[in-house]
Amino acid sequence: MLKRAFDIFTGLIALIFLMPVFALIAVAIKIESPGPILFSQLRVGRNQVPFFIHKFRSMKYSAGENGSLLTIGSDNRITGVGRVLRSSKLDELPQLFDILLGKMSFVGPRPEVPYFADFYTLQQKKIIFSVRPGLTDSASIFFINEAKILGASKNPEELYVKNILPIKASLAIDYVNGRTFIGDQIILLKTLVKIFYRG
Repeated sequence: MLKRAFDIFTGLIALIFLMPVFALIAVAIKIESPGPILFSQLRVGRNQVPFFIHKFRSMKYSAGENGSLLTIGSDNRITGVGRVLRSSKLDELPQLFDILLGKMSFVGPRPEVPYFADFYTLQQKKIIFSVRPGLTDSASIFFINEAKILGASKNPEELYVKNILPIKASLAIDYVNGRTFIGDQIILLKTLVKIFYRG
């Protein structure tokens, strides 16, 4: 109950203060390229219930942001504004609405698309999907430069499935099994530090 109360209170406060930022980002996206301001994609949520996650659109609409499940290196589908949004993680801000709707939490395992979620074992699914997915988690911090890592591979999907996804699953399970309210605050703080001080 404390975690959900924190999500609602902090989510509302964040939306109120960030509305000017939302407006500026929306204008920048519309000026640079035609298409919708927001991008939505199906993900697997708590109890394996599918839901649509929302982000600011960071790719050319004609490129079909749904065309690939992975964003790799200097993907030429990404717009100039989109590159800034992704590097600063500002493209994730619309997920504040997903948090208020109860689909997500500030901290929890990052939600995977159904295709990659199917690579989890039954036991992994049972644990990982027992909690709400999060805006950030330990894996988000560890793989903050994931797109760059994938871009250096000849087979990004194979690298993701065989090397990155198992680590993400392990970190997610560790989080679920040992989660605490204070632990969530530490992850949030580490995420902010990592975003502003890449290392």
